[in-house]
Parts: sequence; C-alpha cells; structure tokens
Amino acid sequence: MNQKKTALIVAGFIAFVVVVLAWNSFTYTVNTGEKGIMFRKFQGGLDKENIYGQGFHVKWPWDKVFIYDVRIKESVSKMQVLSKNGLTIIAELSYRYKPLESKVGYLHNEIGPDYHEQIIVPEIRSATREVIGKYLPEELYSSKRESIQDEIFQRTEVGMKEKNLLLDAVLIREVELPQNLKAAIERKLEQEQASLEYEFKLQQAKKEAQRQEIEAEGKATANRIINSSLSENILKEKGIEATLKLAESPNSKTVIIGSGKDGMPIILGNK
Repeated sequence: MNQKKTALIVAGFIAFVVVVLAWNSFTYTVNTGEKGIMFRKFQGGLDKENIYGQGFHVKWPWDKVFIYDVRIKESVSKMQVLSKNGLTIIAELSYRYKPLESKVGYLHNEIGPDYHEQIIVPEIRSATREVIGKYLPEELYSSKRESIQDEIFQRTEVGMKEKNLLLDAVLIREVELPQNLKAAIERKLEQEQASLEYEFKLQQAKKEAQRQEIEAEGKATANRIINSSLSENILKEKGIEATLKLAESPNSKTVIIGSGKDGMPIILGNK
C-alpha cells in the first residue's frame, strides 16, 4: 500500500515537472501593441492569414509563434545628398512607421523582422536623394521645405505599402550646408524679409492716404449739400423760430427787431 502511494506521489511529481517544463511549449502570450503569427509545422507551414491579437493563447508544442510589435516607431536617418546645382548637403530626417497589422504574416514571409534595415532605410534614402536633387539649397530654407517633406513622404509611402509597411510621417529635422553658402542664404533671406516689410508699410501708407482722401471728399460733399439747401429765406425762418422760443423764455431780455445782420433780431437780456 505504501509502495503504491509512493509511486503515485512520484508519478504526480514527475507529471508536474513535465507540465512546468513544457508549459511554454503549449502556451504563448501576445502583449499590448503586438500581433502574433504562427508557423504550423504539420499544417502547411506559415499561416499568413490568421493574426493573433493580445492575450493568452494555446498551441501545439511543435508549432512556432512569431511576435511583431505593430506600434508606431520613430527613427532618424542622416545622409549626404546632392542639390540641383551639385552642392553637397547633409540632411537629417526623422520618420515614423509601423507594420500593416493585417499583413504581418506576409511581411514575415517576404522580409522578416529586420524590415527596417532591409526596406525602410533604403526607401527613405533613395526618395530623399531623388527629391532634394531637384531643388536648390536655399529652397530648403524657404516655404518649399514643407513641400519637399511631402514629396519624400509620398515617394517612400508607395514603396513601403507594397512591402506591407505603413509610413506615418517624414520630417526634415536639419539641413547642413557649407558655412559660406549658409551665410549667403541667410543674408538673402534677411533682405527678402526687409523688402516684404517695406512693401507692407508702403501698402499701409497708401491705404491710409486713400482713407483720408475718401473722408475729405465725404466731408466736402456733405458741406456742399448743406450749403445748397440753406437758402436766405430758410435761414430767416429758422432765426424767427429761435427768436420766438427765446421770447417765451421766463428770463428777462430785450429784443431789437430788424437791427441784426440781414434784418434778423438782436436779443439782449440777462437772467
């Protein structure tokens, strides 16, 4: 009886050890921001269609799981490029990218985990050299910088999408030019800025002069209308109306009729 009990304990312990040791062969976990794909050894190899999301999963011990981080990553690339006029420029770009989640299986089958070095870096460098080669150095310091970024992005995005990768953004972080050329470009930009400021002030002065001219014309027109409407009879009538109102006032006064200018009354009085 004791021997059977001991045998059961030993067997149970051995089974427990086997389960513990083999646990990782039967299970796997996909963490946040990851996707999993499976290589089924006896069921057709790599399963490119079924993508496993985050959480706990069970598998056969002979199958193998590959985990891909599908969150957006950022990298920086610094390279020498030639401008349109043949000058050497050092450009530093940052770019954000990630695998296409629904195509992780195809990405693994065609390229593998080293997709950044094999695909993205060459695509970024090729597009940057091609695009910047169409522009002059000073245009990288102007408003065209944003359009250059957009063009690099568009050219790179196409090639990456064909490889099951998503490009999120491309930014030109820094452009290094020969010092003498950089100084010349900065002087030119300062002169252009000063010219724009002068042009703005000139336009403002012209607008102010036009405003004053319009205001003066308006006043002159108003005065002409008023003068043309005030005839001698109307002025006398208004004077008589004013005299009558003053005469009705309780304050003492003296009214001399016909002694004022143009025969208008003169009013003398005090409180």
